[in-house]
Amino acid sequence: MASDLISIAKSGTQAARIALDVTAQNIANASSEGYVRRTVQMAEVSSSSGMRSVNDTSLSGVRISGVVRNADAFRQSEVRRTGADAARGNAEVAGLENIESAIEQSNVYAGIVQFEASLQRLASDPVDASLRAAVVEDARTMTSQFNIASSALDAAGTSLRFEATDGVEQVNLLSSELARVNLRLARAADSSSDQTALLDQRDLLLQKLSDYVGITTTVGPDQMVEVRLGGASGPQLVSGGNAASLAMTTAGNGTVSFTLDGNAVTPASGSLAGKAQALDKLADVRGKLDVVATTLISTVNAAQANGVALDGSAGQPMFSGTGAGTMALALQNGSGIATAPAGSLAGSREPGNLIAMRDALASADPAGGMDALLFDISATVAGRKVTRDALVTIAGTAKIALQSQAGVDLDNEAVNLIRYQQAFQASGRVMQVASDIFDTLLGIR
Repeated sequence: MASDLISIAKSGTQAARIALDVTAQNIANASSEGYVRRTVQMAEVSSSSGMRSVNDTSLSGVRISGVVRNADAFRQSEVRRTGADAARGNAEVAGLENIESAIEQSNVYAGIVQFEASLQRLASDPVDASLRAAVVEDARTMTSQFNIASSALDAAGTSLRFEATDGVEQVNLLSSELARVNLRLARAADSSSDQTALLDQRDLLLQKLSDYVGITTTVGPDQMVEVRLGGASGPQLVSGGNAASLAMTTAGNGTVSFTLDGNAVTPASGSLAGKAQALDKLADVRGKLDVVATTLISTVNAAQANGVALDGSAGQPMFSGTGAGTMALALQNGSGIATAPAGSLAGSREPGNLIAMRDALASADPAGGMDALLFDISATVAGRKVTRDALVTIAGTAKIALQSQAGVDLDNEAVNLIRYQQAFQASGRVMQVASDIFDTLLGIR
């Protein structure tokens, strides 16, 4: 009996020591990125008693049946899916906010309104030099504001494309590293510490990858993962030890598209999708801004051509350019404003052509077009923020669910430390009792 007690106690101390090691590992890696909590699984050692009695009972101690990663494949998949959606929302909103700032802070709308107001004031005295000079200066300010808006949109687009390029590089880097981890997993022994660490690395790489593009994963019996862009039928990004190459192409209007090993792909989620969507909106905003600028240029220049300047000469174009970025003031002197109708004498106070110019501007309504553009981008940003906030909340809930199952809770680990320490000490006490019994038996004469 004494020897049975010793073997049982020995198995108990060994199991408790391993459990303490695993608990210590969990505590040490509580803040390690991608670390998944380990749990020791114990099982009774089954054996037949030498007594071979009718009521034979297995009394052979305990063994470690395995060290398990507390990783839930479904919850991990949900974190990747919802995280990709949230990343898309964050990237799109950030890009849209930059577009909104570029339009609003340029004060183009205020510049158009001020220019039209200066034309209205000039109608009260068409030959007044100061009023004419005010029109020219307000026109100069307005063209500058159009230029600033265009430059700011250029800067916003450049920033988005730079971030998207970096995102493509990160996708290729992560997918290549994931392919290497796949190869190492194929060579790692089942349930070994090396395999466990590789699985943590694999899952962390997948989570990081999903921040850039939406992915679908399939894990094989050898723990190697197959990664596809988008859904289960999407193109393969990683298969075994091979990783496809993602590339980005920029179109003439500044929008971007993606290819995977030369084949066109369209990410539906992830930050790359969000940046692509923001660039699509930027191209739309730029087109509308150019329409406003072009409409204003053509309307004013057409009116100028139908009248005469203060010196009686034919009216000349007030603006040059074909859009917001190239718009410039062509008329440098207020005397060149064609306020009088064609055929009027020099110094005419007749405001007929100026009135026609104002009526044409009222009909074209560049201020209204600019106001509609401002409302459009503001409404888009507000709507996308609502969507983004909902996606972030969903992603946060998924992360909390995964963390509660796979993360390290220091309070629980502290309890485990005490529990396994007591188990170790108790098993040691059993060994002491067995030794005492054995000594007593030897002392009997």
